[in-house]
Parts: sequence; C-alpha cells; structure tokens
Amino acid sequence: MTGARAAFYDLEGTLIRTNLVHALLFYAKRQRGLRGSLSKTAVVVAGIPLFAATNFYDRRAFNDLFFRMYAGQTEDRLRFFADELFDDVLRPAIHAGALDLLRDSRERGLRQVVITGALDLSVAPLMRHLEIDEWVANRLEFVDGVATGRVLPPLIATASKAQWMREFARREGIDLDASWAYTDSMSDLPMLCVVGHPAACNPDFKLRRTAADHGWPILDLS
Repeated sequence: MTGARAAFYDLEGTLIRTNLVHALLFYAKRQRGLRGSLSKTAVVVAGIPLFAATNFYDRRAFNDLFFRMYAGQTEDRLRFFADELFDDVLRPAIHAGALDLLRDSRERGLRQVVITGALDLSVAPLMRHLEIDEWVANRLEFVDGVATGRVLPPLIATASKAQWMREFARREGIDLDASWAYTDSMSDLPMLCVVGHPAACNPDFKLRRTAADHGWPILDLS
C-alpha cells in the first residue's frame, strides 16, 4: 500500500513567467526618494549580465550574489510592497496552463507543494492566490529589521530542492515513487529524479532534450 502522493512544483518559469530579478527590480524601483530608486535600479540592471553568467555556471553562487542585493532593505518595507508586487508583477505572469495543471493535480488527490528559490515575503500573496498551503522559499536574515543580504538555511536551490523533498516526504508520509514533479530548468533535474513521475514544463533546451530522451511528459503551460 502506497502512502500519500504529492505534486511538487518549481515556481519561476514553471508556473509563472517571471524570475527572481523581476521582484528585485520591483523593490529597487520603490526605494525611498527618486535618487535612491534610480541608484538601486541602476545597480540591479548593471548586475543582470553577472547574474546570468553566475546562474549558468553555479546556481548556489548565483544565490549568494543575488541576495546580497537585498542588504539594507527593511523587513517592513518588503512586506508592505509584497501585495503590490503580486498585483503588478506576479499575478499577470501566471501561465494560463498552470491553473489547469493545479486543478488537475488536485482532482487526482495530489498534495500541492511549491519549492522556490524566491523570497518567502515576495511569493506569499501568490501562494494564497493559487491556494497552495504547502510551500518553501528562501528567507532573508534580518538584524534589527534590516536585511543583511544573507539567506537563512536551508538555501533552496538546485540539489537542495531534492533534499528538501526527501525530508518532506519522510515527515509527511509521501510516496515519492507515486508523486510528480514539474520544472522548467535543467538546474532542477535533481528534483525530477526523486519522483516516479517527472515532467518538464516550458523547458529550457537541455531539459527538453533530457525529457525527450527519458520519455517524460513535456508541457507547454504558456
């Protein structure tokens, strides 16, 4: 007899079109004062090529570099703008097919679990909108209400997603062999490999080729 089953989802690129930089730019543009806003936005934009290069070679190094950009942001301010981020950026970016996929998974009795490298403060309104109660995201370290630029462990990225899934399954009695996982990126291959039913959603070239070689479903949710 198998245990409970779950559907595990990556978020950026899989269920929504946006990525981590979109949220960072959103917050940068809302710095206090025009000068502060323009300065922070310029720094973020200038860093995009470095983000892209680092992400290509080392996802953990990308996360270390990326989250340093939040240093100095106040927790209150990030929470204050989270609903606006959802309304202006995240909700319009939800893939139309993502809603159908979530509905189908629920109808099949699968627990819905999102695993994202985004910030918990940023995606909480989106999780409520999608009616996802079980999710994990990165959490900034705050000292006296101000972000240090460091992430509290565990860092949610690449192979650590698979490790989190194993621990979650062990704790919750989830049968991973009877469960599903969905992602768009080859960097998330480990999370696909720990379930019995992996699927590629809007996949990048490498993941599309890997999915085709293994006979995994390839979904277009856009």
